[in-house]
Amino acid sequence: MTASGDSPFPELKKTHTMARTGRPYTDYKPPAAAPVWAAIEGYGRFHVLVAALELGTFEALARGDDRTGDELAAELEVSAPHLTTLLEGVVALGFLEHHHGRFSLNDTAKRYLLVDGPASMVDLVPVSPGPLANWSDLTDTVRTGSPPDPIDDDPVAFYRPLVTGTFTTIFRCASRADRQLRYSALDTPRVLDLGAGAAPWSCAILAANPGATAIVNDLAGVVDLAEAKLAEHGVGDRAEIRPGDYLEIDVEDGAYDIVVLGHILRAESDDRARALIDRAARALKPGGRVLIGDYFADRQRALEPHALMMGVTTMASTRHGRVFRFVDLATRLRGAGFEALRLIEPIGFQMVAVGTLAPPTAARPGGTHP
Repeated sequence: MTASGDSPFPELKKTHTMARTGRPYTDYKPPAAAPVWAAIEGYGRFHVLVAALELGTFEALARGDDRTGDELAAELEVSAPHLTTLLEGVVALGFLEHHHGRFSLNDTAKRYLLVDGPASMVDLVPVSPGPLANWSDLTDTVRTGSPPDPIDDDPVAFYRPLVTGTFTTIFRCASRADRQLRYSALDTPRVLDLGAGAAPWSCAILAANPGATAIVNDLAGVVDLAEAKLAEHGVGDRAEIRPGDYLEIDVEDGAYDIVVLGHILRAESDDRARALIDRAARALKPGGRVLIGDYFADRQRALEPHALMMGVTTMASTRHGRVFRFVDLATRLRGAGFEALRLIEPIGFQMVAVGTLAPPTAARPGGTHP
């Protein structure tokens, strides 16, 4: 019998542990280095995918049977050994199959990485991190409190490719959201789409509800993209374009059933974010809803990695960029007179905060801004 607390095989414990910390008979397994390697490889992974898209490798594979690196290189007129190495990297990312030296598309690539894929992200991938130079200056951004080249100084140049790239994803989100929001069942709703980008929300709502009309707003150098998308979806005749700053354009009070604030709050200052929510409240009829598409941190700001990284991404390129917790946004929405607050996720990684404007007697003043 061994004494209480002793190991029955002390010598084995000393020699058969993953690591020794100087404590006899104590097993200790160090944490894996995988998260560090994942961070190190992150920069390369992004550029591997961008290069594969720019070279047209996914489109080439979609045109025929699986092929070797040499065969693809001859078609694309690039270096065969270099392309083969790149394709092996794409296999490591999980976007290609590789069997007996031949490469082929998998289901993920067919859905997201083809130009005509049902949920294509081809235009989104290159622009989603923002200006790449700002990432190299992230240390100085944190030291000084502002990126050296903020997109705030020339928003049109940045947002034109971004809203084009995000259209397909946000349109899917907005279309799927009807399952929970049922905007298609409303009687001739009026929509106010502020900072609409290429207007994926307006396109989705107007397409689902033949009686709906929309006021679509964005900067003068961007809103033509919305006009083109509305026409492409056959709903342009029910949309009015109002270019300009969304806090400065004319907006009728108490006239709208839906106000959309799609992915604009996290790049704004606290004062402007508060003003946008207040503007939405003034524009809505009692019982109308505000739809806020964004990424929201959890209460502990630790459990939503995608949202937290989007906060860093926005911070890296804007003066005020961050993400805020849904609980803080909810406090502000209640203070502006909204009730029945909820957070939905119509498709993966795309969250929408929803609030219903209470009758005037039920509105509660105060609250803190996000």
